[in-house]
Amino acid sequence: MTRVAYASPGAVSVGPYSHAVDSGELVFFSGQTPIDKETGKLKEGGIQEQTRQCFLNLFSVLEAAGLTPDEVVKVNVFLTDMNNFKDMNEVYEKQFEAPYPARTTIGVASLPLGADIEIEMIAKKR
Repeated sequence: MTRVAYASPGAVSVGPYSHAVDSGELVFFSGQTPIDKETGKLKEGGIQEQTRQCFLNLFSVLEAAGLTPDEVVKVNVFLTDMNNFKDMNEVYEKQFEAPYPARTTIGVASLPLGADIEIEMIAKKR
């Protein structure tokens, strides 16, 4: 199989992986941490700012794949502190319209580069 990958200058890779890979009907988006492409560093300002930055990164890859947030069917959110769930959720709910994608939120011990959050998605082509 030949992998069809998508990349966006609006997202940063910190390892040997594609921003997204097309599997035919579905597009799998690698997890994005809240790295600000302008500074190359983690976004400062708390979990809400970091959540916004994750979505800026993800949505730039979504656009590179020719898709929109309406085509996202599944989201996985990884948090290093589940006490941030409410604040993350306040930003998250503004990223999509009802009906919302399916979602799982997982508490983890740590994330790359010391991030507090990482988000990955799956979208379905129309």
